[in-house]
Formats: sequence, C-alpha cells, structure tokens
Amino acid sequence: MTDINVLHYVLFFFTGLAAGTVDAIAGGGGLITVPVLLSTGMPAPIVLGTNKLGAVFGTASSSWMYDQKGAVTLRDCRLGITITALASIGGACTASLMSSDFLGRVIPWLLGAIVILAAFRPNLGAAPARRTLARLPFYLLCGAVLGFYDGFFGPGVGTFWMVAFVFLLGLDFLKASAHARVMNFASNAAALGVFALAGKVLMVPGLTLGAGQLIGGRLGASIAVTRGARFVRPIFLVMAGLTVLKLIYDRHFQP
Repeated sequence: MTDINVLHYVLFFFTGLAAGTVDAIAGGGGLITVPVLLSTGMPAPIVLGTNKLGAVFGTASSSWMYDQKGAVTLRDCRLGITITALASIGGACTASLMSSDFLGRVIPWLLGAIVILAAFRPNLGAAPARRTLARLPFYLLCGAVLGFYDGFFGPGVGTFWMVAFVFLLGLDFLKASAHARVMNFASNAAALGVFALAGKVLMVPGLTLGAGQLIGGRLGASIAVTRGARFVRPIFLVMAGLTVLKLIYDRHFQP
C-alpha cells in the first residue's frame, strides 16, 4: 500500500463530505468514496472495510436528522434494524467463504430494470401510495435479503431499499430515502464489526472519511426534507443509473 500523507486526509474529509451529502438524499455515496480510497493504493478488502467505517458515520448522521425532521421514526424501525444487522453479519461472514461472482453478474441488470421502470413512471414515489405488505413481513423479507446482500456484496443496496419502501410500503421518495438510510446504517455497522475483527479497517483514514460523512449526512438529509420527494426522485434516478454503469464497467470492461 502507498503511504498516506496529509493531502490524502484532506481529500478523505472532503470526499466524505460530498459522499455523505449525496448518500443522505438518494444513496450511492460509495460511488464517490470507494474510487478515492482505491486511488491511494489500498488493497480492495481494506478499502471495503475502511469505507464501511466512514459510511457508518454518514448513515448515522442522516438517520438522526431524518428522525428529527419527522421523515422517519427510529423506534418504529427497531425490528427492521435488528433483522438487517443480523442478516448483514451473516452475509459478511459468508462472503469470506463464497464468491460474489454470480451477484456481480446479476445485480447490475436487475438494478437497471428498476431504474428504467422508475424513469417511465413519473408519479412513482411522488406521494404516498397503497402499501403491498404490512411492516412485519416487509422487514422479515427485505431485512433478511437486503441485509445479507449488503454484508455479502453491497453495491446498490441503498437503491434497493428505496425501491422496496416505495413499491412495497407505499412511501414517497423522501420517506423512502429516510428509512433506507436507517436500514443502511444497521447493515453498515454490523458488517463493519466483521471487517474490523478480520483486521480490514484502517482507523484513521476511515475516521477522517467519517468526519466528512457525519457533516454531509446531516446536510443532505436537511436538504432532502426541505425540498421534498420531487427533489429526491431525480437524484435517486441519477445515482441508481451511475451505480448500474459502474457495476457493468467493473464486471465487463475493467482490466
């Protein structure tokens, strides 16, 4: 690994600030942080673990701000947090035993289909709609599946959470984003514990990244609440689309 100097730490902070702001609004903060961490020469497993440390601060900050603004009630999410965290631990442990190659091939196309569907349904998520599932089965299903996915593979999980909250619970994009950040915090924190125990987290770079994300998460959540669901929707589509392109590039074009 290359030496990390003072300029790197400045870069980590402002990268975290930008990523935390964007992630709090519509997810996709990892698209900003991971390439920056990789550019320093860190091995990929260390990048993933260090990125989780920074992301915990960002998602915690945005979750708290959304709770303060009334877009989500944290105490109502306790079941989802518990299931998601436990599933994320299982996913992170499984990742050390199995290849994520299959998910790497399937997820970009599934996510791409969701983006296209959302783009051609302009009223989707603009206002609350009829829910398809009650909260208990919703969290049992989505918490287990998406929590495991985040621990095992991860990219795009915030997007999948937002889609699940919109399609299955009938939330608008603002509340879907708020709830997605809470669930993302749960899976990030749980997976971070696994990465830390495996010695795959660089504390000082991760905390520097986290300091920026702490501020950015609060800022992004505040902007989202102020501007509303119609502001969140196009940012969600852009970040989800970029995630699809990044995953396809990594799978098929990266040397």
